[in-house]
Amino acid sequence: MALRRFLLIALLGSLLPQPGVAAPDCATCPDMMQIPGGTLTRADGSETEIAPFLMGATEVTFDQFQQCVDAGACRADVGDRDWGRGTRPVINVTHADAETYVRWLRDTTGLPYRLPTEDEWEWAARGGTRTRFWWGEEAGQMHANCRYCGPDDGGRRSMPVASFPPNAYGLYDTAGNVMEWVEDCWADRRDTPPPKRDCAFRVAKGGAWYYVPEQARPDNRVRQRADLWSYTVGFRIAR
Repeated sequence: MALRRFLLIALLGSLLPQPGVAAPDCATCPDMMQIPGGTLTRADGSETEIAPFLMGATEVTFDQFQQCVDAGACRADVGDRDWGRGTRPVINVTHADAETYVRWLRDTTGLPYRLPTEDEWEWAARGGTRTRFWWGEEAGQMHANCRYCGPDDGGRRSMPVASFPPNAYGLYDTAGNVMEWVEDCWADRRDTPPPKRDCAFRVAKGGAWYYVPEQARPDNRVRQRADLWSYTVGFRIAR
């Protein structure tokens, strides 16, 4: 019995995507990366345990969001500021727009898609590191799309996803390009009990093309009105 159980666990483990390996759930689904579990140390020194999960390799793109629009589930009037659509991250979406896309993808595939929590997002964005940025202590040049980061369009507009190298977990653009909605309602302290959280505001992570590198640190967090959209905010999915 013990041997059969061991072999079953080993078989199931072999079917799971490994860290840093893309695993799309369907032909048109975003690539999902296996994120290992571990202990996240927050900026305030508190710790939380993160269970293994899957996270989108990139921010959701206009092309991907358009599938939801074509299905009649997502809002059609999401603008791109004439920067172009395609593989640029979708922008001008509210938190509810992000949740609508996730719900449509969940209903379409039967898989438990959702937005990542703030802790999951930060853990994944760090890619197993503890430095100020996943690539090191200094922002440097050509690691991300943000103000003073180096690319020609830095500080001017979004860029197509995956324009820069991924972190060790295979995630692109967790720093810069666009800020990303996460599941959490805003709280001044991340360990505040749920009744103290303000769901009129949600947490956004990762900095954006418009902002300086310091705002692209994994531990940086932004208080964002949930019902407003911005050309600096998009999202990424998890399950």
